[in-house]
Amino acid sequence: MRRLKNRSEFLKAARGQRVGRAAFSLQANALDLAEPGLGPVDPGIGFTVTKQMGNSPQRNRIRRRLRAAAKACASGFEPQHDYVLVGRREALSIPYGQLVTDLAAAISKIHLKKKS
Repeated sequence: MRRLKNRSEFLKAARGQRVGRAAFSLQANALDLAEPGLGPVDPGIGFTVTKQMGNSPQRNRIRRRLRAAAKACASGFEPQHDYVLVGRREALSIPYGQLVTDLAAAISKIHLKKKS
């Protein structure tokens, strides 16, 4: 998976579809690849946690838990899509298994919305 690092990539994903859960919000956007001859592009994923969620150790812990959950759900991310996980404070308190289950459900819901 690619990592989203530029603000413009995050903003494009924010214009896409959203699914909210207690511990995070998932934003996804399909990439528009106009150049012919390009093969499938790996899914891109970015993580963000605002300052309202706590001090820096808390924000970093939320980000680490979301990264681990995304790695566990890597097979659900589709190529040629960008995803952004916006962390919430509840990501610190819910069990890791529940976090992974919620992320897998959010990914499938995003792609069900897209196909409808």
